[in-house]
Amino acid sequence: MRDLSAGPRVLLKRLRELMAEPLEPQERLDRIVRQIASNMVAEVCSVYVLRSDGVLELYATEGLNKDAVHLAQLKMGQGLVGTIAASAQSLNLSDAQAHPAFRYLPETGEEIYHSFLGVPILRAGRSLGVLVVQNKAQRNYREDELEALETTAMVLAEMIATGELKKITRPGLELDLTRAVTIEGDSYGEGIGLGYVVLHEPRIVVTNLLNEDSEKEIRRLADALGSLRISIDDMLSRREVAMEGEHREVLETYRMFAHDQGWVRRMEEAIHNGLTAEAAVEKVQSDTKARMIRLTDPYLRERMHDFDDLANRLLRQLTGFSSRSTSEGFPADAIILARAMGAAELLDYPRSHIRGLVLEEGAVTSHVVIVARAMGIPVVGQAAGAVALAENGDPVIIDGDDGKVHVRPMADLQKAYEEKVRLRARRQEQFRALRDVEPLTKDGKRILLQMNAGLLVDLPQLTASGAEGIGLFRTELQFMISSTMPKAEEQENFYRNVLRQAEGRTVTFRTLDIGGDKVVPYFRSQEEENPALGWRAIRLSLDRPGLLRTQLRALLKASAGAELKMMLPMVTEVSEIRAVRELMQKEIQHLSKFGHQLPKRLQFGVMLEVPALLWQLEELMEEVDFVSVGSNDLFQFSMAVDRGNARVAERFDVLGRPFLRILRDIVRAADKAGTPLTLCGEMAGKPLSAMALLGLGFRSISMSATSIGPIKAMLLALDVDRLSQLLETALDDHHTHLPVRDILTGFAEDNNIPL
Repeated sequence: MRDLSAGPRVLLKRLRELMAEPLEPQERLDRIVRQIASNMVAEVCSVYVLRSDGVLELYATEGLNKDAVHLAQLKMGQGLVGTIAASAQSLNLSDAQAHPAFRYLPETGEEIYHSFLGVPILRAGRSLGVLVVQNKAQRNYREDELEALETTAMVLAEMIATGELKKITRPGLELDLTRAVTIEGDSYGEGIGLGYVVLHEPRIVVTNLLNEDSEKEIRRLADALGSLRISIDDMLSRREVAMEGEHREVLETYRMFAHDQGWVRRMEEAIHNGLTAEAAVEKVQSDTKARMIRLTDPYLRERMHDFDDLANRLLRQLTGFSSRSTSEGFPADAIILARAMGAAELLDYPRSHIRGLVLEEGAVTSHVVIVARAMGIPVVGQAAGAVALAENGDPVIIDGDDGKVHVRPMADLQKAYEEKVRLRARRQEQFRALRDVEPLTKDGKRILLQMNAGLLVDLPQLTASGAEGIGLFRTELQFMISSTMPKAEEQENFYRNVLRQAEGRTVTFRTLDIGGDKVVPYFRSQEEENPALGWRAIRLSLDRPGLLRTQLRALLKASAGAELKMMLPMVTEVSEIRAVRELMQKEIQHLSKFGHQLPKRLQFGVMLEVPALLWQLEELMEEVDFVSVGSNDLFQFSMAVDRGNARVAERFDVLGRPFLRILRDIVRAADKAGTPLTLCGEMAGKPLSAMALLGLGFRSISMSATSIGPIKAMLLALDVDRLSQLLETALDDHHTHLPVRDILTGFAEDNNIPL
């Protein structure tokens, strides 16, 4: 194992003393570069710091022209210094001026120096500046000298991160670490949130950088690695972890990385070069991240995340840091930033304090996003680099409407968003004033407004929103946030709790809709080429009758003496409804046999979301007590459009004639059979499309709790009969090319209907 010579060891010791002395920032920097030059026998040592405008400014030098300090500058990517900062990689050159990136700065007087060693000043893989040594003689610097300079750069990174250099930054300029940053992501949950950053896995700040005893630190590292390996082995041996599957492969990869000798050797070398065990882990982690952060290969990027996660676990072992401090010091306006997180982890946070969620990964269909949307939290996903660019406590704005995250926003942007939020708040006040107003249209049509839900945290919104009931309760969310299959008793208690909190208002439970993109961790399923059209919802439940019967029994017992209203998802043929009825009858007989009280009334319905049912409408209406249109899937399947595919998601309009005609046919069939009809998709929650639904003849719609106010404001101003006549003409006229959306918008404007 290579060890540092006495000179660099003296350097590290002297640096530790310098950091402890009560010095002004410029004097501290000047002494640091002087010490480095002396100990490395370099004729020049310079520190360049990255500003918020992407310029690297000379902050201190020993050997170059002192008058160039705070004047000499290079853009990111410009010259040798700019190249190092942009690539986050060191340069070791015997003849710097022969390098194609060399740029001559006459004010520095560096033309007489040939050999050049520059290292990036890194924090969490992000370049904050560059540290350089130079000599007149042509030479390549040794590997131990490179290690010494990289170690010294860590000290400077900490100095920059603490904000110490703000005092010597010229007026009107800011350092890169504090600059305003806008991150483009994807909108996963609408809404705007203003608050302060809470890192889901808080970054562990290593303050004890330099060691007194290398062998002691090597032992500390070995002990921590041993504990880490045991914890991974423990995860692999637990009974709840299936013996096969992709998650198993991930853990096996973790175990392989934890035993990786190259990783361990680099950390041990850093310790021998003067760092503490935790500083060595942070250095190797930062180096690895800097090298791999620009990779485009998704597999290799995932491996980088594995190493990053392992390093964080190791840092927690060494520092005794616990990240489970969700309530301690939690800001009143918190916006949570995470690389990825589980749905249950989100529920660990105090809901009343959360103003938004930012994810670097995940999809709009991931469990945590579904739960966050159910909680009414704005969500931005695919926000690359968000965690590294932010610090705990940074002011931040999340724009879930546009998919943007503004970290440390400029004052004018902050004011603009504050005004936007105030405007929304005023509108919400107006909507709250309508809470107890009966939902009657201008021409006297009574509309039933219900809300969609899936978690107990949704239930308080029933009263707050003025909803008359729950038109869709997604029972699968209980399964998706649980790490193990909910037992029959757990399901029963959960459903009973939902009914109790509904306080007599109608709750329509949808049976399990898992499979496809709704994957539960403990339920093994085959990988499918097109999961949306595959083994999911009622198809899966009928193939696993034990799973369905357990849920039916729990619903029946929870509804004892009350009304049970339930519906089946993803039904394709009426025969599937009959098959479930048979299972339900068996459960009723079983409960009766053992003296259990049954629901006083049972309403059995179906979600109409598969186009095949459109050719079975008469038969369907006779078979069920009610029908609920799932407009999201019905539109997707009717138009052959994947809503998650940006290229086609907006290609066809939900207010286009083909889809509105489909909905009109459903209304006519329900009216003819006298079967109650509702709609619980996204159409119901937007004033313009909800207006179209009322015009088509829907008298019951279900939506998110936050949409009820705007929808009620719209319908109170609406003359439904006039709109129905207009829509009828628009849908039957085969000669007009005017989009129905434009016709509806014009009608709303002409009649002062708020949208």
